Amino acid sequence: MNKIVALVGNPNSGKTTLFNALTGLRQKVGNYPGITVERKEGFLTLPDGVTATLIDLPGLYSLTPQSPDEQITRDILLGYRTDTARPEVIISVVDASNLERNLYLASQLADLGLPLVVALTMGDTAARRGVEVDADALSQELGFPVVPIHAASRAGLSELRAMLAKPLPVPPVRRWLLPESVEEEAKELAELLTTEHDLAPETAFSEAVLLLGAPSTPKTTRWSPEILSHLHGDHERLTREGHDTATAVAEARYGEINRIVQRAVRRAESPPTTITERLDRLFLHKFWGYAIFLGILAVLFQAMFTWAEIPKGWLESAIVALSHGIQAVMPEGSLRDLLTEGILSGVGTTITFLPQILLLFLFIMILEDTGYLARAAFLMDRLMSRVGLHGKSFIPLLSSYACAIPGILATRTIESHKARLLTILVAPLMSCSARLPVYSLLIAAFIPKTTLIGFHIGTRSFALLTLQGATLFSMYALGTLATFLMAALFHKTLLRGEAPAFLLELPPYRKPIWRTLGFRLGETALQFVQRAGTVILALSTLLWFLASYPKAAPEIPKSVALENSYAGKLGHVIEPLIAPLGFDWKMGVGVVASFAAREVFVSTMAILYQAESDDEEEQAKALKDRLSEEKRPDGSPAYTPLVAICLMVFYVLAMQCISTLAVVKRETNSWKWPLFQLAYMTFLAWFITFIVQLIGKALGY
Repeated sequence: MNKIVALVGNPNSGKTTLFNALTGLRQKVGNYPGITVERKEGFLTLPDGVTATLIDLPGLYSLTPQSPDEQITRDILLGYRTDTARPEVIISVVDASNLERNLYLASQLADLGLPLVVALTMGDTAARRGVEVDADALSQELGFPVVPIHAASRAGLSELRAMLAKPLPVPPVRRWLLPESVEEEAKELAELLTTEHDLAPETAFSEAVLLLGAPSTPKTTRWSPEILSHLHGDHERLTREGHDTATAVAEARYGEINRIVQRAVRRAESPPTTITERLDRLFLHKFWGYAIFLGILAVLFQAMFTWAEIPKGWLESAIVALSHGIQAVMPEGSLRDLLTEGILSGVGTTITFLPQILLLFLFIMILEDTGYLARAAFLMDRLMSRVGLHGKSFIPLLSSYACAIPGILATRTIESHKARLLTILVAPLMSCSARLPVYSLLIAAFIPKTTLIGFHIGTRSFALLTLQGATLFSMYALGTLATFLMAALFHKTLLRGEAPAFLLELPPYRKPIWRTLGFRLGETALQFVQRAGTVILALSTLLWFLASYPKAAPEIPKSVALENSYAGKLGHVIEPLIAPLGFDWKMGVGVVASFAAREVFVSTMAILYQAESDDEEEQAKALKDRLSEEKRPDGSPAYTPLVAICLMVFYVLAMQCISTLAVVKRETNSWKWPLFQLAYMTFLAWFITFIVQLIGKALGY
């Protein structure tokens, strides 16, 4: 027997932390069929041996949906989705430090007629604010179990599991009442829903209250014309009588909630100043807040070239050793060339950038888990509103530093359709982790390690910021600047309108749970390796074939053979388009191959340049050395610092990710916007790179 349990709560209530603590590594993540809302399920064994499936539903503040992911939560809880069974038990995650607001959702959940247990989190945060919640008294007043939880120390988890193993009672009949006329309309609509759609009485009344409390009659095919007509009439009638139904429902619920809180909560007469309040005076300061934010970003980008260098070197050495081992045991031939020059040069070179990518993800996860990310969104709202973006756009855009796909999916929390579409259109301009291997390769090869900011202790020198770190920072800054400028342009042209109002909850500062961070980093590493083992492996094999065939006679120089290969012919076809940017045909092959995944540029270059090496020992050198040695037909260097900068600028601005285009199509339900995105970003990348090339030449580079 498998029990289905739903985990429901407000954003920032500790729901995800509890989900990870209960399920550990026994999780699977996907999307709900037909949409891109994330679906997370975990598995746990209860004390009596019964297994349970725990569904982590998207966070929401009430069952009146404002975004697609909130609609998913509502539909699952009410049993409307055919692809997901209705839960048998609900765990309502309630933040003790924001008890009244969290209990509003718990009050709605109690009306659904399903067994319910409250997981009371953030008790330590509440205590620091001078708030003490009596869990037993709260349980008695609510009429269903309350279990205090501290997921970081795992306190309360065994009690919660034991509670789930027992038959839980259905919450008692509601104690709050609506104004008489609203109450009558709700009961009448509930009876009609029961008759027309065969809903259970509890579900029908809960749905009736939600429908009456909505600002207008919904446009949906879920309800019969009779239901929609009746609901429309109810709205008109109640409005004529002077009732604001949404306000009436909220006042009735909060009236009961306030009564419960008065009996279950004790508050200090003089609440102490919390560490969150003290830190916010600094982090939200009108000057120091921005200075600290920029400093954090600068440290992040510099760390990618310092902290990640050692594990990156280990991976490089391991791949070189493996290549030598294959050459030692296998005879010469196409198969050995495929393994060493194709697969190892392509996939292996890309995998060496895994430490830097994981470091980027780790920084973003720490900023999110500590609560600082919400402060950064608050700081950025003033700037974002000027270009038509929503304050909530900041988190999707910052997430796009890791990958544009989850960034685009995160826009589902933005209520305004125009602000959401605007965020989707510009999110791919933020430099994602797939661009990082390109930046890292070109910066390491052509940008010197000149110290810009540093200090000396005795005879030792320490660099706080080098020219390499500053160059990497400038690439991310260029992508961010382009994001805001294009958002401003679209806001004034394609998507005109007022910038939407911004409301954001600032969670308390918390210590990250390192166990959870480790698990999430492991997932990220696995996804990257899987990508390297599928998309990049396939493309590396294809590119090796294109660079190696048709086979030339042994006496023909490899450089000539490569130029006459299929890859060489493809590069020469597009060379006239990219020559004004300072790119040659080999770079053109890398640019074209990158449309599958940007990081493929690195593996493409590895394959192309290894294919023209006559010395097997040369194959063991780093790719950056090959690029430095590459010459044009006239003997001039093919790669210079200016060419490297131009390549990076092109990769900052170009849309080279088929997966992102597919997600944009699914999110906008149209090919119009992804094709527009591809067109404008390609033109922008070519034009800005051309300008950089002209300026660089004028300055003598």
